[in-house]
Amino acid sequence: MLKQQLFAAAAYPLIVFPLAIIWHLGLFKDRYMTFGYFEGEPNIAIGLASMVIQGAVLAAIYPMFRLGREGYGKAITFAGLLGLFFWTSHVLALVAKQNVPQAGTFILMETAYLGLQFGLFALALGYIFRGEGQTSITPA
Repeated sequence: MLKQQLFAAAAYPLIVFPLAIIWHLGLFKDRYMTFGYFEGEPNIAIGLASMVIQGAVLAAIYPMFRLGREGYGKAITFAGLLGLFFWTSHVLALVAKQNVPQAGTFILMETAYLGLQFGLFALALGYIFRGEGQTSITPA
């Protein structure tokens, strides 16, 4: 189980970091500048550190998550719930705290981004923890 948690902890920043760079600083940088998403230059090292910590926390609590599902169903439910939590604390909180130009577009774009982020993470969790909870039957 520890090995799977370490893989999951590593998978999160390996998925999220390049996705965040491509999405926020590549494909849609001008749009995010319009939103006022960045004040000055983004601090890449702190962003990566936050993703490493998030990955470790998510990997630590995933095995404790029980909703009567196994495999990919469990991973999708977990990532969906945690993605919704991140969405409220990341997207809605930003719009609530500051005047975001084109707030509706910002919410739509960040919803798509977080859906992609947590969808990919759910696939990784399902793969990493495949077979979890299954018992093997050995002949007597």
